Amino acid sequence: MAGDRATEIEMVVESVRVHMRTGRHVLLLKEVGAGRILPVWIGPWEAQAIAMRLQGITSERPLTHDLFAAALGELGVRVDRVIISSLADETFHARLVLVTTDNRHELDARPSDAIALAVRLDCPIYAAAGVLDQAAALPDDEDDDDEESAEGGEPGETRRRRIPTETLEATGELIDPTKLDIFREFVNSLEPDDPRHGGGTGGGSSPG
Repeated sequence: MAGDRATEIEMVVESVRVHMRTGRHVLLLKEVGAGRILPVWIGPWEAQAIAMRLQGITSERPLTHDLFAAALGELGVRVDRVIISSLADETFHARLVLVTTDNRHELDARPSDAIALAVRLDCPIYAAAGVLDQAAALPDDEDDDDEESAEGGEPGETRRRRIPTETLEATGELIDPTKLDIFREFVNSLEPDDPRHGGGTGGGSSPG
């Protein structure tokens, strides 16, 4: 919504990393013009989808986010922005702002899917100021002596967690390009009627 834009802060994708102790994937978004980092835990397939695009790796057949981006283009729909809009029960929520020649729509989305789409369409990414206040952290090498850490400060003051720079490097690593090549080869090897990618007549469900 236009009235909310004053409370939205532009972000960029800093990296997609793997937490070495748990094997979980984390998307790091960085505040434009500032040092705050917003870590968002995401699933492995969405992590691969984002990392493949960031590293310029494409599959011979369109993946889900590629298909969605192409469909929007064919229908004349522009993604105006992606917004990490809220954080509730330790779960991030996002919105896609879609614009046509005569209308504007907002769709709920998982942040991982929204960012995977955003990096394909080069559309801006924003986070609500309240989300950053709740969950963003500062690298430990930020020159910001006046800020209180999460363990200090007076009651009612805004307190920011700090992420030691060495922790960012020690607990995560950039997605290995060789693993992405294996993933790409797997996708390209699937036959059109292979049930592993939606072919066949069987039922079933997958995580959201």
